[in-house]
Amino acid sequence: MIIQPRTRGFICLTAHPEGALQTVKNQIEYVKSKGQLENGPKKVLVIGASTGFGIASRIEAAFGSGAATIGVFFEKPSSEGKLGTAGWYNSAAFEQEAHKAGLYAKSINGDAFSDEVKQQTIDLIKKDLGTVDLVVYSLASPRRTHPKTGVAYASVLKPIGEAFTNKTVDFHTGNVTDISISPVENEEDIQNTIAVMGGEDWKFWMEDMKNAGVLAENVKTVAYSYIGPELTFPIYRNGTIGQAKNDLEATVSIIDDLLKDLGGKSYVSVNKALVTQSSSAIPVVPLYISLLYKVMKEKGTHEGTIEQMQRLFTDRLYTKDGIVPLDDKGRIRIDDWEMADDVQAEVAKRWNSVTTENLSEISDIEGYRREFFNLFGFEIDGIDYEKDTNEDVKVPSIEG
Repeated sequence: MIIQPRTRGFICLTAHPEGALQTVKNQIEYVKSKGQLENGPKKVLVIGASTGFGIASRIEAAFGSGAATIGVFFEKPSSEGKLGTAGWYNSAAFEQEAHKAGLYAKSINGDAFSDEVKQQTIDLIKKDLGTVDLVVYSLASPRRTHPKTGVAYASVLKPIGEAFTNKTVDFHTGNVTDISISPVENEEDIQNTIAVMGGEDWKFWMEDMKNAGVLAENVKTVAYSYIGPELTFPIYRNGTIGQAKNDLEATVSIIDDLLKDLGGKSYVSVNKALVTQSSSAIPVVPLYISLLYKVMKEKGTHEGTIEQMQRLFTDRLYTKDGIVPLDDKGRIRIDDWEMADDVQAEVAKRWNSVTTENLSEISDIEGYRREFFNLFGFEIDGIDYEKDTNEDVKVPSIEG
């Protein structure tokens, strides 16, 4: 099959397996170039392991610390004549490379919110690893069926209190326009968003694993969050998503109590704004990221997902002195370079002046667009996209 990108808005409907493989290989090479993290984790579970920060966390754990990894994700498998999702191809590529390197790597494809997948994961840990010493929680989903009640929740992306109007960009065309987003209409929408994107499911995972005896002494667990600049606060941090992130961050103290007798610790890591499938869907954010990328690349401080995860593991979670640096609210901050005063001042200055006409000059909109397609295995250097490609790729531990 000759595979080309097909898009609908902020979604790419196709994915390229060879592009995904090369992307994973590139990330592995970056991690290996940084050397081994001697005091890093050795048995790792990544929940939401197939794209973005999740796959990067798995690569960093495996190739930066030599860790055995189990990845949980919910992706559409490929079959003859039918493409799989980008996350499916990423996971297939990761397992292939991990096995080549002699590393344990197995995956579970299913609804991570369900009790069934939690139990399946626990059974696999018991059988193969005994315990895990790091649990990464990196789930991103627009909906969740509650495992105890069966109630289905859908998240909404809206400001709270009043409408929000600001600039946005269509990253396919480069058109900068104003967008207005109506505020959430009822408390139920806020609570539904918290139910999907808050900390309850992370807590359920940790409770179930603790009760099953599959958490190691001194276990660590980390979930990912974002704060961002004030200009995105109305739609992000002060909006419905922000309420869910507040709930996620509040869950740390609950999990800490749960892990106390193991000497364990939970963290929320506030990460940098990056091109992901999720961030592409949020109005205003693609324009902000395009400006941010340009500024940070000019200053030499730009990072992608793998650079962020390598720094999280090396400079935060597994420091040589064992001390995890935290902010005044107890959070890990690897958005520190993004939120530096000089970076934010320059981004704000460009935000005020950006138009369709000067977009390509003062922002990195082309870099944003390219990274978006990279997520799906397209526009990767060294891949011949006119060539016939085998679309039916297996994740070894799941099929074949």
